[in-house]
Amino acid sequence: MKRQRGRGRVTLAATAAMCAVAALPGQAWAAGEPHPYVFDSEAKSVKGTPVNIEGPTLTAGSSYKDTVKPGDKRYYRVNLDTKTNAYVSAVAVPKLATKVDYADELAVSIEDRSGTKCGDDNAQFGSAAYARPVAAYADRTIDKEATSCQEAGAYYVLIERTSEATSTPEPWDVEIRFASEPGLDAAAATAPPENWPSASPAPPAGGPQKRPGGTSFSDATSLKQGEWQDEITPGQTLFYRVPVDWGQQIFASADLGNSTAAEPESVSNALVVALHNPARGYVQEESSMYYDGKQKSVALDPLPPVAYENRYDSDHSTNAMRFAGWYYLSVTLNPEIGTAYGKKAIPLTLRVNVDGKAKAAPAYAGPAGDFQVTDDDQQAADSGQSAPEAAKSDTMRLVAAAGIGAGTVLVLGLGAWMLVARRRATESAAPAGYPAPPPGQSPGQYGPPSGW
Repeated sequence: MKRQRGRGRVTLAATAAMCAVAALPGQAWAAGEPHPYVFDSEAKSVKGTPVNIEGPTLTAGSSYKDTVKPGDKRYYRVNLDTKTNAYVSAVAVPKLATKVDYADELAVSIEDRSGTKCGDDNAQFGSAAYARPVAAYADRTIDKEATSCQEAGAYYVLIERTSEATSTPEPWDVEIRFASEPGLDAAAATAPPENWPSASPAPPAGGPQKRPGGTSFSDATSLKQGEWQDEITPGQTLFYRVPVDWGQQIFASADLGNSTAAEPESVSNALVVALHNPARGYVQEESSMYYDGKQKSVALDPLPPVAYENRYDSDHSTNAMRFAGWYYLSVTLNPEIGTAYGKKAIPLTLRVNVDGKAKAAPAYAGPAGDFQVTDDDQQAADSGQSAPEAAKSDTMRLVAAAGIGAGTVLVLGLGAWMLVARRRATESAAPAGYPAPPPGQSPGQYGPPSGW
């Protein structure tokens, strides 16, 4: 479950939690087999259509699930205003052990009513051509200088799958999310920073700590700056998330431990490390690791500090560093490692640095939603909670607070009743000249005040 920023939703969850225990998110794979990617527990099933005006409507802040076959074109509708930036992401999830090709892709675009593309991107497998979750997003950005895609009304999201003839033709599950970013109260800079620190920082201090990864964007394990140890099996993808605020840079590297195999073999593209932004837009990935049984390491290229004006840069990676929030790291181990070294898990170490002092957020005209770093986010990163775990903790705290509040009211009420009862008892036993008890009631028969 995607964590919500506002307290209103958590309050509703707290009320429900008093009556029932929420189930942990999960999803069954076809034919009863477990799925390696756990979809958002609140994702709604939809069916995109080949004709744009017939597509189902997506709502901002919600997640959806669909399937796409090779050659499919699926349309969905979003209703946009003239003040809000829109982002629609799609995560393609091929089944494990299916064959994918270098050029296989999932393309996402947003079109206006005239068929003009407002924004588009695609997710490909590239040289690491093995089945794993890949993601991309399309955007509709408000721009006073633009002549298209600025009107309010219906827009159409198009998701297309392209597959080579040699690839497995089975459908891919797709997780879709629609996120909105408020416009600005005042004009902001449009020139991205030209100079920024590009030297990799020193390894994070504090020593290694254990923290197991999640299975998807929705249950990614929270990390802060540090050295984090896990283990990964061939074909597995692990997900982590790191809060990165305005003005901060994220640096990440991954080490794959050595093998104890007697006769080591060589595997190219052994590990894929990918970074996605808070709207699940692709930022960068590194897949060049050549594994021969010895410990190996790969690192993402240095990225600029998070800045609103990065969205005006032509470089894709810089453009994607456009807002604060949770940045997602995914790590996939090549399934060929299982053939060469067996199915046993291999030690994995992630080193994460978050450099720079947090700066003030841009002058958003409304709530920043996903595009901010809150105190609760920092606490989740400290504790390692996933989004569902953090939401559950918030709910339990509210339930506890509600229980304490109700108990306090009860104790105060009982105290008030006892005070009134004692006062009335004293009055009923008063000497001559004092008011008598009501007719038909003897001294000492006064009960608790009406309504208690």
